[in-house]
Amino acid sequence: MHRGERRAGRPNVVGSVFVFLLVSALAGALAAGLALPFAGLAGVTTAAAHDSVQYLPQDLKTAPLAERTTILAADGSTIATLYQQNRTPVTLKQISPIMLKAIVAIEDDRFYQHGALDAKGTLRALLRNQSSGGVQQGGSSITQQYVKLSLVNKARTPEEVKLATNDTYERKIAELRYAIAVEKELSKDEILTRYLNLAFFGDRSYGIDAAAMHYFGVHAAKLNLPQAAMLAGLVKNPKGYDPIDSPKRAKDRRDVVLRRMNELNIITAKQAQDAIKTPVIDPAKVRVVPSGCANSRYPFYCEYVVAKLKANPAFGKTPDEAENYIETAGLVIRTSLDPKMQTAAENSIKQHSKAGDQAVAAVTLVEPGTGLVRAMAQSRPYGAKKGQTAYNYNVEKSYPGGFGGFQNGSTMKAFTIAAAIKKQIPTTYRINSPQTIDLSGKAFSTCTGTVSDPNYTPKNSTKTIADPSMVDAARASTNTYFLQLSQQIGLCPIARVAADLGMYDAQTMKPLQQVPSFTLGSVGLITPVMLSNAYATFAARGMYCTPVVVTSITSLKTKKNIPTPGPNCHRVLSPGVADGVNYVLNQVMQSGGTGAKVRFGSSDLAGKTGTINENHAVWFAGYSSKLAGAAVVGDADPPAKDIIGQVFNGKKLRDASGSGTAGPVWETAMQQALQGLPSTKFVKADDKIIRGNVKDLPYLKGMTPADAAAKLLQMGFKPVMSHGDRVDSDAPNGTVAWTTPRQEDGAPEGAIVTLIISNGSKAKTPPPVTPPVTPPVTPPVPPPTIKPPTIPNCPPTDPRFPRCKRGR
Repeated sequence: MHRGERRAGRPNVVGSVFVFLLVSALAGALAAGLALPFAGLAGVTTAAAHDSVQYLPQDLKTAPLAERTTILAADGSTIATLYQQNRTPVTLKQISPIMLKAIVAIEDDRFYQHGALDAKGTLRALLRNQSSGGVQQGGSSITQQYVKLSLVNKARTPEEVKLATNDTYERKIAELRYAIAVEKELSKDEILTRYLNLAFFGDRSYGIDAAAMHYFGVHAAKLNLPQAAMLAGLVKNPKGYDPIDSPKRAKDRRDVVLRRMNELNIITAKQAQDAIKTPVIDPAKVRVVPSGCANSRYPFYCEYVVAKLKANPAFGKTPDEAENYIETAGLVIRTSLDPKMQTAAENSIKQHSKAGDQAVAAVTLVEPGTGLVRAMAQSRPYGAKKGQTAYNYNVEKSYPGGFGGFQNGSTMKAFTIAAAIKKQIPTTYRINSPQTIDLSGKAFSTCTGTVSDPNYTPKNSTKTIADPSMVDAARASTNTYFLQLSQQIGLCPIARVAADLGMYDAQTMKPLQQVPSFTLGSVGLITPVMLSNAYATFAARGMYCTPVVVTSITSLKTKKNIPTPGPNCHRVLSPGVADGVNYVLNQVMQSGGTGAKVRFGSSDLAGKTGTINENHAVWFAGYSSKLAGAAVVGDADPPAKDIIGQVFNGKKLRDASGSGTAGPVWETAMQQALQGLPSTKFVKADDKIIRGNVKDLPYLKGMTPADAAAKLLQMGFKPVMSHGDRVDSDAPNGTVAWTTPRQEDGAPEGAIVTLIISNGSKAKTPPPVTPPVTPPVTPPVPPPTIKPPTIPNCPPTDPRFPRCKRGR
């Protein structure tokens, strides 16, 4: 009979039940290692045993095999492996033939000759065990073992596991009844394949392929004779015959298998002896497949991915159900992580910080237009030891391990700029912005009313011109300008822009607080993932995408994709508004701007610094049209303290700023991540976005107020004189120094144009005029009169005779 064929004369169910009622108790007792007297059979053949058989289901309902899940980077490299049982199921053709022969030889050498119950083998085991006074040979067939393993695999509670493994007659009868059904339903080869995929081979290795890879570094199809014999012998007692912990016992057991194979004429005596001479394993080839994110190269990113997976309702109603599914379903999860960009982020962290620093650094890189989180790194490593942490400083507190963010300071000004441009305020809009401004009790409108601070006198941390434009204020990060601008346009429009770009409190998950200092970042706690993704929206010309770390999920069992939340992109800003923000923040990166020190390459870059009160954290966020990033350096040990004086990058910080402390972390990460990619430019902002709907103003500097006013009236503007003091200027005293709006900014048709008058303090004084010295007049001397010589017979004026010969 060929292997795998169903036997035509196989006993039917009724016949089989009759047979196993006679011997099942004995066989079960032997298999369980019990020495029971024959008197025990009487109890099994009673009505109770009959009822146990009568009402047992004939079909074995098996649970899906627990398979390991693999998390991959965008390029297909492995980030982590998750499993409860390290298993990779294989088909019969993917198992070495010698492995099939070895397991049959040692576990059930008559497997292809008997049915569900091997009565001959069971009785033989009884005689051997009783004659030896112990258990030398079991009586369970491979089919029975498969049934037992299946019942254990299906058990979900300790009670169910106990019922599946209890040494009772009822359980043995149930196993035999199931075995009959299995033999009726499956071929021998199918049973053997399922058994080898289900069996435990020790050291967290389930199934023949995982075991082969673990102990020998080869797949099951490549197993040779001594390897197959070792694995076949291991099934009986995986712990006792562990080749790593007990190599001698493992070798002795393997050699038993080899000799048995020789006895059954499966291999020759020489083959057996040659195999016996080989080492049981090569320790150098043992491959451990670590499980869990803690063993990942990117543990923080991995845990963020798993947290996102657990939030997927397709995996379970609760996080525990989802976790169990993820660890047993055999999934291939592809993520957005780009190893090159991740290396860039990690290199930057290593270059600009140290693992033992008091202050921490974190950086996230996001792709505009997709929301793909390409990289995530931080200075404090993963772990529970001193100087390590389980907190991910890049993500929100709603995720396990999420730190929950830092205040982000003036990086919030980008949202004020966007809200102002949406309200058609040009980037040339100027506001008188002193170094300190008193806003105590000043009302700021919100989405629900107004808010004020009874004692609020903010100041600028940098020097700026007296009446900066929006661009000037962004370049110098002028607090007093943006506070007044936010008061003029209202906090609600700014808050809505920020919310549309995914900004919320990463600690409480609530909307940002609308307070007078909203534009300065006193609104809540923000994460690098959140801020980099918001800035990526500007780079994508107003297209917002939710952050994405999981790009696809495939089931190894079904070979089908499992739905997962993908990029959710929608427009939140018009392209024109985003282009305007890009124009303003690009100027921040130019010479004289706070971001100039971290500008690199030939691509257009835009960015913004951020520093919070008392220097609890400093930020730099910026982008090109291809990549956005946000870096933070801060105190991560509550209560937060000033990082000045704390150790960072191995030394105490004497100063802390967005450009000088966080900026280099951003610069190195972005520069290396973009290395090798083509340079890119931002779309040029519309002139109406930059200057508003304005007409050109004439050049009036140095003109008298009357002449300047006349010219403005002629062009349709409304000139007025400044009521303030005359200003320092290089224009002559009493003439026009400049206008508000400025000449280069233009003004709407019919707008009021204020003439600012110069006091002439910087005007250049012309040098004194020295009269020229008149030299004494000397009468001219007339030139001497020279008479031409007279040449006889030569007409002196006749051109035909230029010369005359003497004497002619």
